[in-house]
Amino acid sequence: MKKKNVVKILAALGMAVCMAGGLVGCGGSGQETSTQSTQQAVKQENEAARAENGGQETAAGKESAEEASEGSADLSGTVTMAGSTSMEKFANALAESFMAKYPGVTVTAEFTGSSAGIESVLAGSVDIGNSSRSLKDEEKSAGAVENIVAIDGIAVITDPANTVTSLTTEQLKGIYTGEVKNWSDVGGADGAIVVVGREAGSGTRDAFEELLEIEDQCAYANELDSTGAVMAKVAATPGAIGYVSLDVLDDTVQTISLDDVEPTEENIKAGSYLLSRPFVMATNGEVAAQSEAVQEMFAYLKSEEGQELIQTVGLIIPD
Repeated sequence: MKKKNVVKILAALGMAVCMAGGLVGCGGSGQETSTQSTQQAVKQENEAARAENGGQETAAGKESAEEASEGSADLSGTVTMAGSTSMEKFANALAESFMAKYPGVTVTAEFTGSSAGIESVLAGSVDIGNSSRSLKDEEKSAGAVENIVAIDGIAVITDPANTVTSLTTEQLKGIYTGEVKNWSDVGGADGAIVVVGREAGSGTRDAFEELLEIEDQCAYANELDSTGAVMAKVAATPGAIGYVSLDVLDDTVQTISLDDVEPTEENIKAGSYLLSRPFVMATNGEVAAQSEAVQEMFAYLKSEEGQELIQTVGLIIPD
């Protein structure tokens, strides 16, 4: 499929994710509605392409239809995922686009936290455990296989009114361990620092603390159970500081540079920004030992279409 057409379709899929992505993990009629929304978005895109081409179907449109038809005939089954809340945007987009390509496959995703997701895949209750951190040695010893599908940055955020726009690594460590309690100590206005973070078991928290080498040393004022909750709390709380996945940033919060390096894809790829982590889709055993539908999903992520999907949701393709 031509790149331009793929990007257009992915844009249409993105709209479908916004409208129906919340239904992906619900099962039943929610799954049907989610799939129908995606298919409708693709249909509208193809109709627009035909209109631009004088009412004739484009070569790319024909190719897309042929691929979808072939995929539909070849694959059926289910793929179940559970795990990281930071991977929600990515997992929902993946589910939507994969089901659009393979209508005979139903993909569901639950967002229970990285550690819980890995426990679920090892227990056999799901096919894939999504983790926004590297797997621990004990998880690998139990049979979990670490399949890195994308790279994400962790952005440090404050409320929009904060005058501090950059911290050193040591200052950030001091804030999270409770040694630095006032913004005036790091060049800001006089005011208490409200330290916000994720709950124990969160992949984002594990990665953040490990990268800063402050595991089990943090003094949190608030420990929240989702990326969205951290965003909302920091945005609404004067003096607050928190950390979130890079791909969810919006203008409700302010990002903080670390050692004068901004949290961008370019800086993460260059290795100059400290806080980055893998997005892992863990399996119980090697991918080759999984169901045909699960194997095809991993193959899809390595395809041109899958790689563009990863970039569309703001993540970085691993080397």
